[in-house]
Amino acid sequence: MPHLHPLTPQVLKNLLALREGETKFGSCIGLASGDNWLQQPEFRDATFVLLGLPEDIGVRANGGIGGAHTAWPAFLKSLLNIQETEVLSGRDFFLLGQLDFTDWLNACVDAGTETLRKYTAGIDELVYPLIRDIVAAGKIPVVIGGGHNNAYPLLKGLSLAKGMTVNVLNLDAHSDFRVAEGRHSGNGFRYAYQDAYLKRYAMLGLHEPYNSKGIVAELQANDDLLPVFWEDIFLREKEAWPAALQRCLDHVSGAAFGVELDVDCIENVLSSAATPVGITVQHALQYLYRCGCSPHAAYLHLPEGVSLRADGLSDPFTGKLLSYLVQAFAKGVLDRRL
Repeated sequence: MPHLHPLTPQVLKNLLALREGETKFGSCIGLASGDNWLQQPEFRDATFVLLGLPEDIGVRANGGIGGAHTAWPAFLKSLLNIQETEVLSGRDFFLLGQLDFTDWLNACVDAGTETLRKYTAGIDELVYPLIRDIVAAGKIPVVIGGGHNNAYPLLKGLSLAKGMTVNVLNLDAHSDFRVAEGRHSGNGFRYAYQDAYLKRYAMLGLHEPYNSKGIVAELQANDDLLPVFWEDIFLREKEAWPAALQRCLDHVSGAAFGVELDVDCIENVLSSAATPVGITVQHALQYLYRCGCSPHAAYLHLPEGVSLRADGLSDPFTGKLLSYLVQAFAKGVLDRRL
């Protein structure tokens, strides 16, 4: 059974590239120690709680290419080695660690679809209690790695902590609102909606060729669901990017909402469904900063990133990109206080 695996001080030290006269972010970050991490002073003093989900089971359960388990370690090394600044401090973060999926990943190497979907449902049961406890303590979870299947346990945990249905804003080429055919990376929002954890769902930047006619019709017929297409913003120019983003924020800001960004919507970023056509990194950073500025933004989820994909493709910049994305969101949250 996967368990929470905190980062030890020695492993942290090994990840840091220290230089005289500089203070690295990771030198100031709080580390979980033992099972009583909720009681640690470093946890109580932090705004954000970092959690890694290094798995690709949900992606493969959706017929995707494996590799999403490689994003977390690449991200962690990059974030820990940025500079400690007055704008953003390691003390703002508590590093909870990662769920160790090694045994399950090994068990699923040659698994069929049905088995992969059963394991994905098992991941749900491990993740949501952590999110519930973090949110109930007044902190903002920042979740990295794994597939978009993990949107479901994040929304479930957020909803249970708040004691009500919640909302979500997702920057993504895909709606991930596929039918409830067993858990996988393509239907996390469907399950959250049908299980009454999710109420209002805004989808920003959907790509017309990658969302089926039936699902699009359903999205457009339900007032809880707001699909905004990439083509209408950047091809037809029916709506400017800032206006589209604001419309999505208006749709979800009536209650606590999750902030989702599937990295496969960013041009030329390695993922299971990498694309040469999408949004720019600058658009992604703006999106996360604007979301962070909202007092209702309750978590950040960056799924689907890949450092080394199962087919051998690799990207040395995945970890650094994820670090920049987290920084953008965090700066938005911290700027609420100004």
